[in-house]
Amino acid sequence: MKSESKKQDSIARNTTYYTAALIGQKVLAFVYFSLIARFLGTEDTGKYVFALSFTTLFAIFIDLGLAPVLTREIAKHKEKTQEYLSNIIALKIPLTVVTYIAVVIMINILGYPTLTKSLVYLSGVIMFLDSFSTTFWAVLRGHQKLKYESIGVIGLQLIVVTFGGLVLHFHFGLPLLMVALMAGSLFNLVFAIIKINQYLKIRIVPHYEPRVLKALFAIGIPFALAGIFSRINGSLDTVLLSVLKGDADVGWYSIPTKVTSALQFLPMAFMAALFPAMSEYFVADREKLKKTFEKAMRYLIIISLPLAAGVVVLAEPVVLKLYTDAYANSILPLKILMVGLFFLFINYPVGYLLNAGNKQVTNTINTGVAVLANVILNIILIPKYGYLGAAISSLVSTAILFALGLYWVPKIISYNPWYLIGNFLKAFLAAAVMGGTIYFLLPVINFLLLIPIGGVVYFCVLFVLGGVRKQDFFDVWGSVTKG
Repeated sequence: MKSESKKQDSIARNTTYYTAALIGQKVLAFVYFSLIARFLGTEDTGKYVFALSFTTLFAIFIDLGLAPVLTREIAKHKEKTQEYLSNIIALKIPLTVVTYIAVVIMINILGYPTLTKSLVYLSGVIMFLDSFSTTFWAVLRGHQKLKYESIGVIGLQLIVVTFGGLVLHFHFGLPLLMVALMAGSLFNLVFAIIKINQYLKIRIVPHYEPRVLKALFAIGIPFALAGIFSRINGSLDTVLLSVLKGDADVGWYSIPTKVTSALQFLPMAFMAALFPAMSEYFVADREKLKKTFEKAMRYLIIISLPLAAGVVVLAEPVVLKLYTDAYANSILPLKILMVGLFFLFINYPVGYLLNAGNKQVTNTINTGVAVLANVILNIILIPKYGYLGAAISSLVSTAILFALGLYWVPKIISYNPWYLIGNFLKAFLAAAVMGGTIYFLLPVINFLLLIPIGGVVYFCVLFVLGGVRKQDFFDVWGSVTKG
C-alpha cells in the first residue's frame, strides 16, 4: 500500500512539475511568437517557420522513435539504464551527420534563396541539439523524474525570449533570431547532461552493442514509424504551403498552428507523467490501467471543449489585437483548427494507452493511415484553398486518428464508453453555454476580461450538471500541494 501511495505521489509531483513548466514555456513561446509575427510581418515569419518545419521533417531520422522506447523500457528495467543510453548515443552520432547532410542537399535541390537556406542550416544544428536533449530527458522520464526536465524547458524558453527579444528590438535579422533559438537548445542539452550525471550517476559515453540495439529496434520500429508519421503530419502542411503557395500563406497559417501548439501543453504534460505508470499497470494491474485511462480522458474532455469553444468565439479579436490586421486571414483557419483541438487532446490518452499496452504496431498503422489522409488532402486542397485547405486537412486527419485508436481501446482494457460519453455531453453543453455568453458579451466587454468570465461560467454550469465534483478540485489541489 505504501509503495502504491508513493507511486501516486510521484505521478502527482511529476504532473505538477511538468505542467507548471509547460504552462510557463508555452506562455513565453506564445508571447515570443506574437512578437516575431508583429515585428517580421507575414513573409519573414513564413521563412522562419518554414525553416524550422523543414528540419523537423528530418529530425525523426536521428531519433528513430527511440525516446519513448527508452522511457518505457527503463521504467520496466531501471538497472539497464546505462546500457540502453550508451547504445543509443553510439547510434545517434553517425545518424546526426548523415541527416544534416541530407537537410543541406535537399534544401539546395529545392532551389530556395540564400537567406532561407541559411535559416535551414542553422535550424539543422538546433535539430541535432534537441534530439540529444530528448534522449537524455527520456531516460529521466523512465525514472519518473520530470523535475529537472521542467527546469530545462523553462530555462530554454527564457534564453530564447531574452536573446530573441533583443534581436527583434535591434532588427539584427532572421539568422540571429535562429541563433537565439540555438542558444536555448544548447542550454537545455548541457543541463540535461549535468542532471543525468548528477542524479543517475551514469556516464554519457557511446558504446555499441548490436545485441542491445537489435532488442531496442525490435520494440522501437513501430515507434520510429509513428514518429516519422507524426513529424510528417505536423510539418508537411507548412512545407507544402511554402512550396505551392509561398511565404505569406505560411505566415498566415503559422498563427493558428502556434495557438494550437501552445494549448497542447496540458495533454503533453499529463500523459508524459502517466505513461511510465501506464506501462507498469499494463503488466501488473489492468483495473488501475482502466481507471487511469478513464480519468485522463475525462479530464482532457473537460479541458479541451471550453478551450476550443472560447478560441472559436474570440478568434477575431485575438488575431487582430495580438497580430495586427496583416494576419486577418489567420482567423478562419484558427477556428477550423480549434474544432480539431478536441480530437487532438483526447488522442493523447488513446495513443499512450496503445503504446503502453504493446499495441505500438497498431498505433503506428493508425497514425500512418491518418497521415496518408492528411497528405492526400493537403495535395488536393492546398493548391486551391491555400492555408484553409491545410487547416481542413489537419482537422479531418486528427479525427480519423482518434476514431482508429478508439477502436482498439476495448482490446486492452474494459473501459466504460458511456461514462465518457456522459462526461462529453455535460462538458459540451457547458462549453456551449460559455460560448454563447462570450458571444453576446463580446460587443460590450473587452475580450481579455471575457476569458476569466467564460471560465467561471463554464465550470459553474458543469458543476450544476454534475460534470465536476468537489472531489475533482480536491484531487487537483492535492496534486499541487504534494508537488
